[in-house]
Amino acid sequence: MDLPATAVITPSQFNDLIKSRRSIFPKQFVKGKRIPDEIVWQLLENANWAPTHKFTEPWRFCVFTGDGLKKLATFQAELYKKNAGENFKQDKYEKLQTNPLQCSHVISIGMKRSTAISIPEFEEIAAVACAVENIYLSVTVYGIGGYWTTGGITFEDGAKKFFGLDEADKLLGFFYLGYIEIPSVPGKRGSIANKTTWIKQ
Repeated sequence: MDLPATAVITPSQFNDLIKSRRSIFPKQFVKGKRIPDEIVWQLLENANWAPTHKFTEPWRFCVFTGDGLKKLATFQAELYKKNAGENFKQDKYEKLQTNPLQCSHVISIGMKRSTAISIPEFEEIAAVACAVENIYLSVTVYGIGGYWTTGGITFEDGAKKFFGLDEADKLLGFFYLGYIEIPSVPGKRGSIANKTTWIKQ
């Protein structure tokens, strides 16, 4: 197959990249090893090229690193404790305190709701998800670990403001980053043939 002159990788290389993407969790990161900020900026630049309907570019990110990780850990643990009431779980509280500290960087993932243009909310959420997939593929190329979580305080009342989001916006989780100490096992998927219908006539 002839490749366009602008091709930077082959189709087979791209297919391998897609299949190589993995979630790498904080407990699998090299403790204390920090990713250069310029690499994180490049991950975000790649995210910024996600498809976006009407060019609203709804993704919003806050990046925590260094002492900022402690600030995030304290905020989310205390917010959970405040809101949990009788459903409070000590192990979850402690996990919220410690997980960010195992990372090089943590990126909060927000969706800024467009008010100037009438766009269904799900289209804005889908655009942010595409931006996150760009981050996922980018960390794979850079050989670093990443994990998108919608756990923690993602859906906690009072969380949005801390990340610069308004009431109409959405907090869609967090992306944890770190160098890989313990790789994830090879991925697997069921056959796409069982999930696809072709109509040719």
